[in-house]
Amino acid sequence: MGKIVGLFICILIVAMDIGAGILAFQAEVSQNKVKHLRLWIFECRDPSNGAFKLGLAAAGLLVLAHVIANLLSGCLCICSQDELQRASPHKQLSVACFFFTWIILAIGLSMLVIGTLSNNKSRASCGFTHHHFFSIGGILCFVHGLFSVAYYISANAASDEK
Repeated sequence: MGKIVGLFICILIVAMDIGAGILAFQAEVSQNKVKHLRLWIFECRDPSNGAFKLGLAAAGLLVLAHVIANLLSGCLCICSQDELQRASPHKQLSVACFFFTWIILAIGLSMLVIGTLSNNKSRASCGFTHHHFFSIGGILCFVHGLFSVAYYISANAASDEK
């Protein structure tokens, strides 16, 4: 029963991250459909309401997947470098994946938020181009799914060792 629940949680986390990535790519497509004038690195364009909503949904799914992965993986506490070196390989892997998921979340969520805010209705302006923030955020959503599942599996394996 425990393995079936673990498999379901892994599939849920991956599905949410894939959904966030797909929504981010759709937001990029929606953003590129609006009228814009481009001159080198500067552009003037109208905001896209569709890109705003899709970007907001992608950011929400990414955060929800991260919260679920961290809450259901348990808490493995390592307080010092010496304790990390003496820890089991599963515990070391879970700590590494834990840090990578937080780094990927910070960068990916930042990209999605920047893309989303640039498509806010009140932001019809000219300035530097905001291209590819959604696609970079979408790619990082996929990578986040991989590291979140690796963290969940390694944290559960480390807690089973005790």
